[in-house]
Amino acid sequence: MGIIEICFIGLSLSMDAFAVSISKGLSFKNHYLGKAIIVGLYFGIFQALMPLIGYFFGSTFSSVIEKVDYWIAFIALTLLGINMIKESINSEEEEIGDRIDFKTMVVLSVATSIDALVVGVTFSFLKVPILLAASIIGVITFLLCVLGVILGNKLGEFLKNRASILGGMILILIGVKILLEHFLL
Repeated sequence: MGIIEICFIGLSLSMDAFAVSISKGLSFKNHYLGKAIIVGLYFGIFQALMPLIGYFFGSTFSSVIEKVDYWIAFIALTLLGINMIKESINSEEEEIGDRIDFKTMVVLSVATSIDALVVGVTFSFLKVPILLAASIIGVITFLLCVLGVILGNKLGEFLKNRASILGGMILILIGVKILLEHFLL
């Protein structure tokens, strides 16, 4: 898996956090640039840490399931993508609020980065350079979340669900690509 694919996975993984960041931006009335950086840091750090944790968990079992790792990658990415799309279509409006205290941000950061944990497991099966991948995912998430707060403050409701749908579609396509590469190479 190359840097381009890792960047696309980073974009996909960050879509939940991006949608929450847009919601945060909706609720910030003033001084939102400093708050945007705080939101971006929380989400970026958690999106970078979760693949690391998943990678080390997955590498423990990689020798056992090496012969079917492409199926695991395909199934995990496809299910995550379908779930992202389903949740964004079926989601009821929930109030995210303007709070950026430690407890609130940790809960939101963990909730939006669970899928990155699963991707980290997949990375271990595919022998992806995890420090590079986690760094790329964290930076992309940080930048998109800062942008999300700013856009949320300016553009509002229009963007929120569309980001998660796009992210889900990208994860599904990458899963299909991994499966096809295995059978065609």
